[in-house]
Amino acid sequence: MPDLQKLYDAILKGDAKTAVAVTEEAIAAKVDPQEIVSKYMIPAMDEIGRRFECDEVFVPELLVTARAMKQALEKIKPLLSAKGAQPAGKVVVGTVKGDLHDIGKNLVASMLEGGGFEVIDLGVDVSPEAFVAKARETGAQIIALSALLTTTMPAMKTTVEELRKAGLRDKVKVIIGGAPVTDGYAREIGADGYSENANGAVQLARRLVAA
Repeated sequence: MPDLQKLYDAILKGDAKTAVAVTEEAIAAKVDPQEIVSKYMIPAMDEIGRRFECDEVFVPELLVTARAMKQALEKIKPLLSAKGAQPAGKVVVGTVKGDLHDIGKNLVASMLEGGGFEVIDLGVDVSPEAFVAKARETGAQIIALSALLTTTMPAMKTTVEELRKAGLRDKVKVIIGGAPVTDGYAREIGADGYSENANGAVQLARRLVAA
């Protein structure tokens, strides 16, 4: 039986090579893939998020941790699908139309995935219509919008309006983030929440799908 505490530790350290190796050992030993995710991967991501909130680690550490988790998770995804395991929820993420910045968006996507969500990443420069269409197609419960430029923030409001026009506003929650974005702006445009960082986005998404 592999020592899965090593997986937890490797993810926290951002040691992708060890994280993948321990995951492969666990798969070979027929460990329940859902257990690997829920007892070791998600807690590791929660802990790095806690440390980030306390200023014990910073964005570079979050990035390497998320990368280690993602590489290990890739080994497990096919097994989870085969078992019919349900994710915590589905989230469509992307940087809004006119904005090509993706570091923050990528970090949020990785942290959400590490938190047990199925993430559909549309990339950058995503139109409001594309967000709405993908949410409808996938049955996503949440759309997560990122913007780094003040000039692209109005696309967030347009996305909320497009959801309303499509008759999906009561089915899909909208969360927003990015350097110029505020909680006040989220309320102003009718979004369901705002987070200033990736860990907060995971906690917010969990609250919204549980509501």
